[in-house]
Amino acid sequence: MNIGQLAQASGVSAKMIRYYESRGLIDLAGRNVAGYRQYREKDVHSLRFIRRARDLGFSLARIQTLLELWQDQSRQSAEVKHLAQQYIDELDMQMEKLQLIRQQLQALAQACHGDTRPDCPILQELAETVPV
Repeated sequence: MNIGQLAQASGVSAKMIRYYESRGLIDLAGRNVAGYRQYREKDVHSLRFIRRARDLGFSLARIQTLLELWQDQSRQSAEVKHLAQQYIDELDMQMEKLQLIRQQLQALAQACHGDTRPDCPILQELAETVPV
C-alpha cells in the first residue's frame, strides 16, 4: 500500500509516518519502480500501536522500547509493567507539581482585587527576587 492508504488505515498522517520512519520506529519502506514508498499490513499495526502509545503520552524513546517488547515473543511482561510503572511514577510527580502551582496561582488570584487599581499582588509576587 502507498503512504496515503497507510495513513488512512492507521489513523496517522503521512507526515508523521515519514517522521516515525526516519526515527526508526517503523521499518524503512520498500520502493516501487517509480520510487514510491510501499508499506505492508505490519506497518498499519505498528502505527496503530505507536498512535495509541502517543495518546497515552509515552515518549518516542519509550515507544521504541515498547515496540521492541511487543515484537519480542520471548519478552517478560514484568519488563513492560516496569516501564509503565516508571511512567506512572513520573506522571504522579508531574501532577503533584502542577497541583502546587495551581494552589499558588489560586492564592495569588484570590489576593488580587481585580479592579481598576494598578496594584496587583500577582505581579508583585512575580517581580520578587527569590534567593538562589
